[in-house]
Amino acid sequence: MSRKTFDLEITDFTHSIGLLVRRARVASSSQELSWTETSVLKRLAKEGPATTADLARMQGMRPQSMRTIVATLEKLGMIVRKPHATDGRQVNIALTAKGTALQKSAGDAKRTWLAKAFAQLDAQERETLFEAGRLIKRLAESDPQ
Repeated sequence: MSRKTFDLEITDFTHSIGLLVRRARVASSSQELSWTETSVLKRLAKEGPATTADLARMQGMRPQSMRTIVATLEKLGMIVRKPHATDGRQVNIALTAKGTALQKSAGDAKRTWLAKAFAQLDAQERETLFEAGRLIKRLAESDPQ
């Protein structure tokens, strides 16, 4: 494969993954929350309570920006502030029942959309995509430098 063909294949691959992610995100989106707000709820559901600084670090953003997101989610009743277990100066952010329900609903909607999309493929195509998923995970966890 020539270098130009390789570069075009990489570009097509990137666009395809991006399109799939966007379509799944739209299928699971809540009209009341942004993608970043939804992502924060997902992190809290997966990893438990965290400080604003921890959430900012996990999301790759500045703590000031995360404080705005936390304030919005708190106003919507999705999260609650709780005293830190070991450091009285810090506050943990935790999901409320409403936040947990919304996060679960969004995840269910995404999985349902993907299941319907995969059901349109034949068995060999599904297996090819499942194998590609394992390879993509391996690439994402590697450091090619």
